[in-house]
Amino acid sequence: MPKILVLGVGNLLLTDDGVGVHAVRELLRDSWPDDVTLLDGGTFTHDVFYLFKGYDKLLVLDIVHAGGKPGSLYRLTEEQLVHKESRRLSIHDIDLLDSLRMAEQLHGSRPEMVIVGMEPADYTSWNMELSSAARAAFPEFVELARQEIRLMRGEE
Repeated sequence: MPKILVLGVGNLLLTDDGVGVHAVRELLRDSWPDDVTLLDGGTFTHDVFYLFKGYDKLLVLDIVHAGGKPGSLYRLTEEQLVHKESRRLSIHDIDLLDSLRMAEQLHGSRPEMVIVGMEPADYTSWNMELSSAARAAFPEFVELARQEIRLMRGEE
């Protein structure tokens, strides 16, 4: 079974920017096998590259700026993120891609990344609650993350 790291990223103080953290906290309520690790990554910087050691798969939960309607959900591979400038993660994406490169240089390998993201309605206002659009899409966002974990484990 592949080792999977589920990383929720974002700033809980900036409305929808925290959706990835909210989602990983919700997923922590579920029972997961030992090969799945869930982690609140917050607003990490380059120093998280050490976290990737020993993982085969990385699922990132974050906001995605793709020009869609607020609350729209996306599933992106790393390749899609790198080659499609129109689909960007939050400000955390550059740090994340750099961290993956550093992990590969340091450890000789790195996990394969998939992003489950949500189009934000508001990611600049100081508010610890999600916007109404993000709240409405949140259950589906979390379920999409669950499905991706099952897919990564080879269950679907």
